[in-house]
Amino acid sequence: MRIGELSEISGVSRDALRMYEARGLLRSTRSANGYRDFLKGSDQLVGYIKTAQALGFTLAEISEDMPAMTMGGLPANEVEVILRRKLGEIDARLTGLAELRAQLAARLEQVCPLTLI
Repeated sequence: MRIGELSEISGVSRDALRMYEARGLLRSTRSANGYRDFLKGSDQLVGYIKTAQALGFTLAEISEDMPAMTMGGLPANEVEVILRRKLGEIDARLTGLAELRAQLAARLEQVCPLTLI
């Protein structure tokens, strides 16, 4: 499947597909004229990448699990560990944001919010 077709099917830009390929997330072969021909199932891999990104995973994190995904998927217990770890990271970020918000709100209560506490 050519890059234009994969882009249309997946809803991902050609530039993003090229980046995924450069990062090793997708593979293609090249025809004599240099056109990319993506392997069968590439649309499913792009769907996995999009879903993982929507869940907050970085491309680096996705690439760590890609070998297992291309070899038939991860066992449910491993997926659970990965998702629980990501939930922990998100919870830590939320805690940090709540603390930052409290500090900003406290500054607003001061006569001059930019003075040091």
